[in-house]
Amino acid sequence: MKMTRDWITPLTTGAFLLTAVTGVLLFFHAATDLNKAVHEWLSWVFLAGAIFHLALNFAPFKKYLTQRKGQVLMGSFVLLLALSFFPMGEEGHHGSPFAPPINALAQAPLTVLAQVAQTSPEQLRERLAGEGLVVTSDQQSISELVGDDFRAQVHLLKELLEEEH
Repeated sequence: MKMTRDWITPLTTGAFLLTAVTGVLLFFHAATDLNKAVHEWLSWVFLAGAIFHLALNFAPFKKYLTQRKGQVLMGSFVLLLALSFFPMGEEGHHGSPFAPPINALAQAPLTVLAQVAQTSPEQLRERLAGEGLVVTSDQQSISELVGDDFRAQVHLLKELLEEEH
C-alpha cells in the first residue's frame, strides 16, 4: 500500500481526536474502563499515523529543525518528556485525591485493615502469605510489609480488599 495523504491524514486526525478526548476524560477521572483501554491501545494507531505523517513530510520537518523556533519548541517537549520520568515530590502522588486514604490504609495496623476488609486478622494474614509476604505481628502495616512503593501498596490493598476472596 502506498503512503498517501488521503488516508494518512484522516487516520492521524481520527486517532488524535480519540486520544485527546479519552486523555481529557482520564485527566478528570471521568473515564470508563473502556475509555482507558481505548486510550492505551489506540494511541498506537496515533503513533503509527504520526510516523507515516512524518515520513511524508520529512523535508519540511528537517527545515523546522534548522529554525530557532522549531528547535526551541521541539526541544522544550523533549525536555518535558525527559523530566516526566522523575518522581514529583516525596511520593509523586500529592495531587491525587486518592493518596490520603490509601496512605492511611497502608499505615494502619493489620487488625484495623482486617476490619475494613470485613475479615479476620487470621484470614488477612493468609491472604498476605498468598501474596508472598511474611507477617510477624498483627500490628504491622502494609507499608511495613511492602515498603514505601505507592504502587505496590495500592496493588496489595486492591488484592486484599477485593470481595472475591
